[in-house]
Amino acid sequence: MQTTQLDPSLSNALAAARSPGLTLVIGNKNLSSWSMRPWVAMTAFGIPFQEVRIELDQPDTANRICSYSACGRVPVLLAGEITIWDSLAIVEYLAEQFPELHLWPQDVAARAMARSICAEMHCGFTDLRNSMPMNISASLPGKGRTNGSQADIGRISEIWEECLSRFGHHQFLFGDFSIADAYFAPVVARFRTYGVSLAPALEAYCQRVLAHPAVARWVTEALAETETAPKHDAELPD
Repeated sequence: MQTTQLDPSLSNALAAARSPGLTLVIGNKNLSSWSMRPWVAMTAFGIPFQEVRIELDQPDTANRICSYSACGRVPVLLAGEITIWDSLAIVEYLAEQFPELHLWPQDVAARAMARSICAEMHCGFTDLRNSMPMNISASLPGKGRTNGSQADIGRISEIWEECLSRFGHHQFLFGDFSIADAYFAPVVARFRTYGVSLAPALEAYCQRVLAHPAVARWVTEALAETETAPKHDAELPD
């Protein structure tokens, strides 16, 4: 059986992360859309956690992530001896642990739809992700417009229109800010980077999401990052 020796600083960081409480392991805030989702949800609902940020596209990135989870991807939530990887699993765990916070909508129909659209976001919209990768600090209006990404933009617009009209009362997708809004926050960031034109009501929704304190804080900290990620930069459309 192969074993891996961790350097002392990494061992100490891992031990600290396993201490009581919650630790969220994330990637670069400018680039890691999957990290953004649980981070925004936890911050929006005032769930205390420690943050471990692992710089992407570095020689030690894979080893550092694997020291927290064998999955080898971020985000990872550490809850004492429990490890939860995958953003959807993380937010479901949080909703179970903090039921009084109502991370999901309280109405049964709204909650069912919120879970459905998050699952669709989780497993779909591949063309949008590939053609228009998240890069909060970039400005690429009109780039990445493939037939597939245009279809994804259309479907997301349909989702937002239905949620806002049925449940949102023209505020967030289900009225109060919820996991669903945190889950679509990286899409809002993408639409801003790539200058996607939306109907006025949907543009107003995007502005409300960007103005939410948790999202605004993530964006501010993303813009403050100075690291480069060559692999991710190479994926940006010309």
